[in-house]
Amino acid sequence: MRKFFLLSAILLIVSCNSSKNTTAPTSKQFFVEDLLEMNATSIKDAFPNEVITEDVGLFEEGTEERAYTVISPNSPDELHITWKDKNRTQIEDIRMDSNGKWKSKTSIKIGSTYDELTEMNEKPISFYGFGWDYSGATLWNDGKLEKSNLHVFLAPEKEPKNKFYGDHIVKATPEEIKEMDLKVKAILFKS
Repeated sequence: MRKFFLLSAILLIVSCNSSKNTTAPTSKQFFVEDLLEMNATSIKDAFPNEVITEDVGLFEEGTEERAYTVISPNSPDELHITWKDKNRTQIEDIRMDSNGKWKSKTSIKIGSTYDELTEMNEKPISFYGFGWDYSGATLWNDGKLEKSNLHVFLAPEKEPKNKFYGDHIVKATPEEIKEMDLKVKAILFKS
């Protein structure tokens, strides 16, 4: 009797494992958040077939020099990684501005609308004016996404009025926001 139960258990395990193998997705998911704990060497090791470039540039409106890495430059899969240190051991942030293979573990994506962001945040959001380094930067206003370390930048699909340009939080009516047709143009993941 024990042999029967043991044999049944083995058959059950084998059938479950083979069932998992046949239903597993064939394409791998690439989540930007998974990179946040990596360093330059581990990224190169994890993605040996990707084109990866490295350089140093000015950030924070030209006030700080930082090392950066670009994965898959000039392609829909392009990611910009800025490092906290010149040895590229700790990521400062990762910027994504296209809908390639990289995704966010949140449902936010390039092209998400203002209304979708407000719904995900479960509270109204605010944003900065356009036409400068932090153009369209979103504020979560203590909503669900406040502590997500996720920074989203909006862009208008239709030309906004002059009062919506510059380094200030935009004060707009719901009608003005709808008229601008705001969509996510970039996502910044902070470590």
